[in-house]
Amino acid sequence: MRQTRPVKIKDVQIGGGAPVVVQSMTKTDTSDVEGTVRQIEAMMRAGCEVVRLAVPDKEAAIALKEIRRRVPDVPLVADIHFHYKLALMALEAGVDKLRLNPGNIGAHERVREVVRAAAAQKVPIRIGVNGGSLEKDLLKRYGTATPEAMVESALRHIRILEDLDFRDIIVSLKASDVRRTVAAYRLLSAQVEYPLHLGVTEAGTAFGGTIKSAIGLGILMHEGIGDTIRVSLAAEPDEEVRVAWEILKSLELRQRGVTVVACPTCGRLDVDNFVEIVTEIERRLAHIEEPLHLSIMGCAVNGPGEAHDSQLGVTFGRGVGMIFKDGKPLRKVAGTDIVEAFVAETEKLVAEGAAAKQEVEQELVTIK
Repeated sequence: MRQTRPVKIKDVQIGGGAPVVVQSMTKTDTSDVEGTVRQIEAMMRAGCEVVRLAVPDKEAAIALKEIRRRVPDVPLVADIHFHYKLALMALEAGVDKLRLNPGNIGAHERVREVVRAAAAQKVPIRIGVNGGSLEKDLLKRYGTATPEAMVESALRHIRILEDLDFRDIIVSLKASDVRRTVAAYRLLSAQVEYPLHLGVTEAGTAFGGTIKSAIGLGILMHEGIGDTIRVSLAAEPDEEVRVAWEILKSLELRQRGVTVVACPTCGRLDVDNFVEIVTEIERRLAHIEEPLHLSIMGCAVNGPGEAHDSQLGVTFGRGVGMIFKDGKPLRKVAGTDIVEAFVAETEKLVAEGAAAKQEVEQELVTIK
């Protein structure tokens, strides 16, 4: 893992050896306080750890104060472009981080005013370089938004903050294609020690965008690059959060919720509605936060072996399912009852784990 400076966003540490943090962004009009708060709550239930909000105008900045009051424990990031007064209003509202490019918010004195206010409140700043909005002189020099141009833009903004003795900095270098994104982050990671916020911007729909994000972010994090991630999809933000967690879980960087191993099916399949069963089980167990490894297999060829590596598993015969617990047969269930039975066994397992954890905690209190 690449070593970076630690930066705190409220109580969440980014970099400095901390686990990779999951972020997403609200898609409501920020001035709609009710709608925005509802979306934030849904994002947090899905596992979002830092929430970013667009602040394009004065109405949105004013709304931040009430949003802050309604979700006091959520780390909030104000996304600011060009208008330094909106950054000051966001800080007054109590946000925990600013996303802005200091070179784009006006004269040096305006930048100094924002930086002083952020430093006084111990609020970090994320420099967000986007391949689609680079400075004109860089585009002229490089011909297009190359990785080198993106890195030069980032270093330019970093120097502005460093010259003001501000170093609570996080940096992102996002493009809409995987190759450019990966190349830019690799270049910058070799030059600065600031934590990096990863993302493939405007990645696309839930299907295509998930694939692009998984490849781009996966390559970088496998190389030890990246301290926090946002999956950018044309989908609801809680879906972005779920995809982010699946990427982290697949790399064994973080664990949260249910991981379902399901066979791709073939001519040996012993159940007619296998896909529907897997989909329904996953949906019914989406509320579980504890890490669980489950396997759902359509025949007896690989089923017992996969079940052996799972806390709970099921493998199908014709018209019947065998539920396994810790690799051992637990009970047979009629195929029509398998969803209810498997969900019930999973929730029972979670309850047993919670009870055991509570018992250990009580014993530790008694010992002290």
